[in-house]
Amino acid sequence: MDVQQKSRFTVNQSSKAVSADQRAVMLEDPGFGRLFTDHMVTIRYSEGQGWHSHHVGPREPFQLDPACAVLHYAQEVFEGMKAYRLADGTVAMFRPEENARRFAESAQRMAMPVLPEDIFLEAVEQLVKIDADWIPGGEGSLYLRPFMFASETFLGVRPSAEYIFCVIASPAGAYFKGGKKAVTLWVSDHYTRAARGGTGAAKCGGNYAASLVAQAEATRHGCDQVVFLDAAEHQWVEELGGMNVFFVMDDGSLITPPLGGTILPGITRDSVIKLARAKGHDVREERYSFAQWRADALSGRLREAFACGTAAVVTAIGTVKSVDGDFTVGNGEGGLVTETLRAELTGIQRGTVADPAGWVRKL
Repeated sequence: MDVQQKSRFTVNQSSKAVSADQRAVMLEDPGFGRLFTDHMVTIRYSEGQGWHSHHVGPREPFQLDPACAVLHYAQEVFEGMKAYRLADGTVAMFRPEENARRFAESAQRMAMPVLPEDIFLEAVEQLVKIDADWIPGGEGSLYLRPFMFASETFLGVRPSAEYIFCVIASPAGAYFKGGKKAVTLWVSDHYTRAARGGTGAAKCGGNYAASLVAQAEATRHGCDQVVFLDAAEHQWVEELGGMNVFFVMDDGSLITPPLGGTILPGITRDSVIKLARAKGHDVREERYSFAQWRADALSGRLREAFACGTAAVVTAIGTVKSVDGDFTVGNGEGGLVTETLRAELTGIQRGTVADPAGWVRKL
């Protein structure tokens, strides 16, 4: 039965929720992106009416017309964020306000209506609260996927007049199989992820679709992820297929490629920059070429490198492969700076390390 809450959302509990015993077995090894919770949040948008029909209900398939706009013109955006079980048993999210802000910016770039940030946050919190039992213990988390797509039945190249916003959740373990300490990267020598004036700074499905052929190439070469270079000169390091990248030099300074419209402004990236600077590291947002990366790794000037993102958090880069040969970063297993930043970031997220910046939002 639908029950009107104090909020704008109606809530309909699933009658087919997974039992506690079955859920416990599933959460022993959740993997990443394979399991899903019992419920979902949906909000609809129509021109002239705005956002309406705010609902929390059982997770179920959408019914889409074959002429649904998203299937033809890829007008879609999404976010990735996590909920954690803290040491005191409470549940919290990490900097969700930043996800709400970035979601709005992505929607604007894709000519979609902006979902107010307070509604975004309430939608995510509603799902976390109703499915909190799905949060794994230990180092696991509940991965949250808010997304929005064009739902109008219409064939024509223009912004849709109707949209569906939805939030689903997936209990998550390690992003990389085997929980690797350091990952191996493949540098794409001909595929690019984004160009100036494109959608590189928006978190939209098209960016990831364009990266898949390069990621498949990386997999064929025995690598975990692909590295993209800039589209104009094809020499400057930009980002991985789904993560930002940092370089740790022998003087303790860090370098990360600058934002400029072609790189996703990662929330983990921003957090790492702030944490590193608070620890006294010089962090420079500047261009760094692949040729320099190789030279610095071989000379020892580059001591560590790591990738970062919501799913993988902070992950050391060990080996880099390309058509011109392979090289190892540092000892090939990570290093003290990478481990220290990862430990502090995950500690803040899980409530075991002080949170002076107010990044943790308890529910």
